[in-house]
Amino acid sequence: METCGRIALVSFVSSLTSLVLIWLIKLMVTFGDNVITDWFVMIFVSHALITHAILGLRFYTRSKLYFQVSFRASLLGEGLALGLLVSTLGTTNWSTNFGLYLVVLSAFHFSEYIVTSIINPRSLSLDSFLLNHSKEYGIAAAASLMEFTIESYLWPQMKAHFWITTFGLSLCMFGELMRKGAMLTARSNFNHIIQNRRREGHTLVTHGVYAFCRHPSYVGWFYWSIGTQIILMNPICCVGYALISWRFFSDRIYEEEITLLNFFGEQYVNYKQKVRSGLPFISGYRFQH
Repeated sequence: METCGRIALVSFVSSLTSLVLIWLIKLMVTFGDNVITDWFVMIFVSHALITHAILGLRFYTRSKLYFQVSFRASLLGEGLALGLLVSTLGTTNWSTNFGLYLVVLSAFHFSEYIVTSIINPRSLSLDSFLLNHSKEYGIAAAASLMEFTIESYLWPQMKAHFWITTFGLSLCMFGELMRKGAMLTARSNFNHIIQNRRREGHTLVTHGVYAFCRHPSYVGWFYWSIGTQIILMNPICCVGYALISWRFFSDRIYEEEITLLNFFGEQYVNYKQKVRSGLPFISGYRFQH
């Protein structure tokens, strides 16, 4: 694992220790429940500030890049910890949904960076977190939180369906496994950015998950994004995410397959004829024979 990957891992795990702290208070102190209820925010925020201060002092003097990596990774660790705490300790209808949403969101962005640091460290950058993926991605996230907040306030019973939440979580887990499986299978052939030039050693990957679909990383991300909205039980954003994600991946697959044809020629044509794209009603670039 590349140095920045190790820094990200240390920072992420350090932030997760808030889980241990709060659960120790809950289990070991006789009045732990009252402490958690009354002082939850103060305990969590204090731990986060102390963690950021320690990590900041450790990495800022070494490198600005190391500090930026550490800061992002620790925020994601805090997001995952907060999600687990809210989903397990919360008492409202919406707490489980929102907590699990924070968990899958934080885990997705952190794992993108860590897996990239393992399989293709040369392409690793702050963008590998995918936190600033695009303006549209940020707008979509804000819209989903807005819908969730409004519906939770007006129709709280709407968010209290265990099996729907479980299905959404399962869909997110499937998407994560598919995407990370694709990244680990492709290794250095995987890149977050479509490549216009074929570098030395770049090969066409057709084994593993790529034997079942041509674009497993996009398949994973597509179903993961829909799963997040099912967890939140956002009917409007669920449909919106599905349509917008489908359009995005349709255009991206079309563009990517043009470059793959230029890179691999007849080899990719044969592969495309045997294996589907993996996404519904998306066939990709239609080759002219």
